[in-house]
Amino acid sequence: MAGESSYVERVPAPALAAVASLVWIQQVGDEPLAQRIVPHGGAELRCVLGETPRLLGPLTTATYHDIPAGGTVVGVRLRPGVLGGLAGIPADELVDQDIAGTDIWRGLNRLTDLLGDAPTPQAALGHLQSFAARSAGADDPLVDEAVRHLMPWRGGRPAALPALLSISERQLRRRCRAAVGVGVKELHRILRLQGFIARVQASVDQQDVLDVDLARWAVETGYTDQAHLGRECRRLVGVTPGVLLAQTGAACGCGHDHAASYLPMLRPGDGRFVQERRSVPA
Repeated sequence: MAGESSYVERVPAPALAAVASLVWIQQVGDEPLAQRIVPHGGAELRCVLGETPRLLGPLTTATYHDIPAGGTVVGVRLRPGVLGGLAGIPADELVDQDIAGTDIWRGLNRLTDLLGDAPTPQAALGHLQSFAARSAGADDPLVDEAVRHLMPWRGGRPAALPALLSISERQLRRRCRAAVGVGVKELHRILRLQGFIARVQASVDQQDVLDVDLARWAVETGYTDQAHLGRECRRLVGVTPGVLLAQTGAACGCGHDHAASYLPMLRPGDGRFVQERRSVPA
């Protein structure tokens, strides 16, 4: 129906799986939208169809992206650690930057035309995924292993990484900043918060948000206690965990499927958060 908004995210095409964690299509209704983007450790390649694609670098705090009324956005969320190779410059030069793609890649006008002329948003997303796959450079395997170790379901700690990877702390910090944009400690904080957000989104999808135990969720996702979660949430998102929970429920209560974004942040195999199902009062 005209005037309605929609959002669809899914796992990327197989050729892009090593580079991206998810892709999406967002169509905005009759009112413009200021969309909040929370730090997730990676970067985003996004395009409002009809405009030039833009690269949003790794974030250290939440930001907002303005989408015009009637606008359609296609996007690719890059995995932590691939930005340096894809952009061809150290990722720490792109932290908290929202840059026109033409400032990074030559010949991007051709992609802009392809996206704008695509017959459907799905076709436009296909063009954007193909571009990202072609542009991807070589990853730093040591940083890839560091990122895997710091995933929230692994419970890894930054202090253990130098010995685990047989590298000095200084060298690890330098290589992580070049590939990811931030150091290992900051990346750990961001991924840990994403573990909590995944817990929230899984609960919203299961409609069990009435049964909230923030203290337990905080410990389950790697925080020392609820107060620790609160400080980190305010630092990275700008709101308390309770406000984030309420806003997420209000924004996602219309049936959006966010499994592509939250499942990778939960423990593989057992899906312990996702499988928790509680009865909800009618």
